[in-house]
Amino acid sequence: MAVCAGALCPALVSDVRAGTASAAAAGMRADLTSASCSSDLSSSSAFLPRRFCWQLFAGTSGRRRARSRKNGPFAFQSRASMGSGVAQRPYTALMIVPTGTGASIGGFAGDALPVARAMASVADCVITHPNVLNGAMLYWPIPNALYVEGYALDQFAEGAWGLQPVHQNRIGLVLDVGIEEELRLRHLQVADATCATLGLPILEYTITDTPLQVEKWLDEESGASTGRLGRPDSLMRAVRHLVENCGVDAVAVVARFPDDSCEELVDYRQGQGVDVLAGVEAIISHMVVKEFRIPCAHAPALAPLPFDHTISPRSAAEEIGFTFLPCVLAGLSRAPQYVTKVEHLTQSRNGTLWTADVDSVVVPVNACGGDGTLAFARKVGRKPLIIAVEENETVLNDTPESLGIEAVRVANYWEALGVMAAHKAGVHPKSLRRDGVVHLRRSYDFTKTPLESSVSYDESLLVPVGVQS
Repeated sequence: MAVCAGALCPALVSDVRAGTASAAAAGMRADLTSASCSSDLSSSSAFLPRRFCWQLFAGTSGRRRARSRKNGPFAFQSRASMGSGVAQRPYTALMIVPTGTGASIGGFAGDALPVARAMASVADCVITHPNVLNGAMLYWPIPNALYVEGYALDQFAEGAWGLQPVHQNRIGLVLDVGIEEELRLRHLQVADATCATLGLPILEYTITDTPLQVEKWLDEESGASTGRLGRPDSLMRAVRHLVENCGVDAVAVVARFPDDSCEELVDYRQGQGVDVLAGVEAIISHMVVKEFRIPCAHAPALAPLPFDHTISPRSAAEEIGFTFLPCVLAGLSRAPQYVTKVEHLTQSRNGTLWTADVDSVVVPVNACGGDGTLAFARKVGRKPLIIAVEENETVLNDTPESLGIEAVRVANYWEALGVMAAHKAGVHPKSLRRDGVVHLRRSYDFTKTPLESSVSYDESLLVPVGVQS
């Protein structure tokens, strides 16, 4: 959109100025001229270049022009004008695919990334987590998507933390001392390559003082993957060094994982079953984020597997390189910082997103029991629309009905995007179905049994008919 906006910018500005002149001649309000171009650009206006946003207003009324100049030529638009229309706020969607649960879509090597890309074309802002966006050697930058670690996502949903978008994070890299020298050098080459080729700001790396001793297994009750670190203290010391002595804003962790036999990975490499690595990967990043409140993501260090020409496309992203680190570094480079309410009030953090900004939450149909989803479902007051996708099944059994969650069930992500588009447009999704609209239900018949009113009021406040209040 940035390229398109830059190409169209002069013509649009010319049209706006011309419209302003004609409107002024006709005695009309010049402010209305900006509406002529808002319909085509409104869905992405929150992410237009700042100069472009300012130029759109450059030919309007003197009052608005003065307001733009007050904040300089690179001032952002107000949040009220960033959404689908001048009087609408941005539409924010949250996409969740729980890690290590064998999700049909999103349970493999970045195979939910196409869904996130499509969702970002409907929503003004998409909030999601590394399991959705990470594709090992592959990554796709989505300008209006926020890369949020799972524990931070839960804190955000509960209203404890806000998400502060950034232009750039300074990244630190933690390597497990248990990684063999050649494999360690492979990961350092990836870090060097992302600095030279992508321009990512990776400041320093450190190596843990003892092996992290990763253990992994499948939970017998749920079937989801899980695990633990034998030496979490070693990880915490390494991260603390990078945060306190090197000034990093985000941390990537690479731990040496036990090598699985080919037989154990047959199902996963064929696009079936559960990713046995994912559960303990989430545990590692959770520990770091909970302790230091900075973005963190993990990439496992594994010995290369034998070549197999039958690999599923859903798992193939993990077969094309020696490490899974590139997507992690790319995601962390623009991950939002986590802000508490106290910091928001005392440090004037403009542009921070909070749980009240979320309009819809999209989850697999039987994975609705996570802390984040439950927090949104149990909110008091205006709740986001929860969309449960039936085609994306997991090994869990947490359906909306079993948890008492009010949700819209959809067959697949195609339908989920349609429901989001209707919701964003202010159209009730059921009105798009043939028999979706039924007769309006009467809530109470006061003519039969009047309710006892306990509401008191001051009769002197009543205004006679014809008197202007």
